[in-house]
Amino acid sequence: MTGLQLNFRPIMEPLGFIKVLEWIFAIFAFATCGGYSGKSVISVFCRDGPNATLNATFSYPFKLNQVVLVPSGMDVCNRTLQETHLVGDSSSSAEFFVSVAVFAFLYCIAALVLYVGYLHVYNESNRGPMIDFVVTCLFAFFWLVSSSAWAQGLGNVKTSIGTEGIRETLSACKEDGITCDVASFANMGGLNVSVVFGFLNLILWVGNAWFAFKETSWHTPPQTGSTTQQGSESVSAPPRM
Repeated sequence: MTGLQLNFRPIMEPLGFIKVLEWIFAIFAFATCGGYSGKSVISVFCRDGPNATLNATFSYPFKLNQVVLVPSGMDVCNRTLQETHLVGDSSSSAEFFVSVAVFAFLYCIAALVLYVGYLHVYNESNRGPMIDFVVTCLFAFFWLVSSSAWAQGLGNVKTSIGTEGIRETLSACKEDGITCDVASFANMGGLNVSVVFGFLNLILWVGNAWFAFKETSWHTPPQTGSTTQQGSESVSAPPRM
């Protein structure tokens, strides 16, 4: 039978319970990264002329080289500056991280539907457990790569919007009599949490790979019954007298 047969018992077992945790943690991973928006306030102190305040507002996917720091023709410290953008582009690592989280979220839904409603189809052959194991291993690898890449990308974002990064980006900050400081840093707590959730997902998927492996024939080969045919008893002839 291939019809729907609801059975919530797998949710109480490690294979299904970890899948529920992966589903929840994937939501937190892509929500904390993909929904981020922050603003840093830069104060420019001038020895000759009025001080200035600059705003740098950025968000996912963190294409900082498209964020305008100084509009064209703005006067700063009695100097007319050209349009200046922040430096850096962490969009590739951020988008890869969010994509892995979204696909992991969707796969967890599909796997939970299979466990709860079609477990008899899942167990009727070894193909289902093997596919589940291979896909789980792939997601564990993707979480490792994407979390590491996003951790590096987040570090680049912090450097770009930090005081030293702003001073390197804004040419006026390198002149005598002008001091640039970041008066208000963007709150990066949500992005730090996204990296944590990325590596927590890695741990969950590695652990889940073990339980998926136990369902395959690679761990427990199928029992092949061997019938032993019993030969006819040989009757030894009586010794000759």
